Amino acid sequence: MNNNYRHITNLLNQNKSIYFENESMEKHTTFGIGGKVRILIYPQDLNELIQIIKIINKNKIEFYFIGSGSNLLVSDENLRCIIVSLKKTFKKILFNNNTVNVEAGVMLGTLVKKLNKRDITGYESLIGVPGTVGGALIMNAGAFGSEISNNFISGRTITNNGTIKKYDNKKIVFSYRESSFPKNEILIDALFKCKKGNNEKIKIKKMASSKERKEKQPLKYRSAGSIFKNPSPKIAAGYLIDKANLKGVQIGGAQISEKHANFIINKGNASSNDVIKLINIIKKKVYMLFKIKLELEIKLIGIK
Repeated sequence: MNNNYRHITNLLNQNKSIYFENESMEKHTTFGIGGKVRILIYPQDLNELIQIIKIINKNKIEFYFIGSGSNLLVSDENLRCIIVSLKKTFKKILFNNNTVNVEAGVMLGTLVKKLNKRDITGYESLIGVPGTVGGALIMNAGAFGSEISNNFISGRTITNNGTIKKYDNKKIVFSYRESSFPKNEILIDALFKCKKGNNEKIKIKKMASSKERKEKQPLKYRSAGSIFKNPSPKIAAGYLIDKANLKGVQIGGAQISEKHANFIINKGNASSNDVIKLINIIKKKVYMLFKIKLELEIKLIGIK
């Protein structure tokens, strides 16, 4: 291990941090795909996260910030970088009058269940969306016509030099599966509004969302969720892929789902290369037939 990485491990050992060296990322992504990363870190609190960010940048080490790994394809190659995740540690949820403050590592499904128990409406359709609140907010996750940004009030980030910045909803622009949170800053928590709703109506909407997800999505297999963004509100990526007769196409252990064409599933031993080949086949054929360039919804690490 070179000196740059040694500086990091010295700090981590001093702080008795939770970290793993040469850790396989297939255990940390919902796809179940990924090579070894030099160091995977779970910062225990805000002070430790600030220290880690400062020393990583001081030593000019490549690093990535991830949530629960649910929207991610990681290369099978061994990666000379550091990955920082908040999913095991930044998990506080604090209710206060008509708001809730949520740390970025809270699973979105956990938050929705707690909101539903308090009869808070506006989140029901997000019940089955995988990932952390931080990741969901950065990519403006949504389902069945609802997006997490609908109830966003403000959020805090950490910059490369360890400074905490606050953004309110007037400073952040949300669009379809995107937000204007700076790419080089880490979201640490967010404040959302809480509006009381009718208990029965909340239950009905939640059950309808769960039923639709189970019927339409290949939940029995490991995947990264939707691979491509929908080209427009009126045209679904899955519809185009289906019309291109690509459902069921398989390369190695990866397959374009027969249940939902915008899902690529891991049939057990898929490699990142298998998935990328299927992505390229989809892009090429959809463009050839419909002259539409599909844009990835998933994030790539270690893949050019």
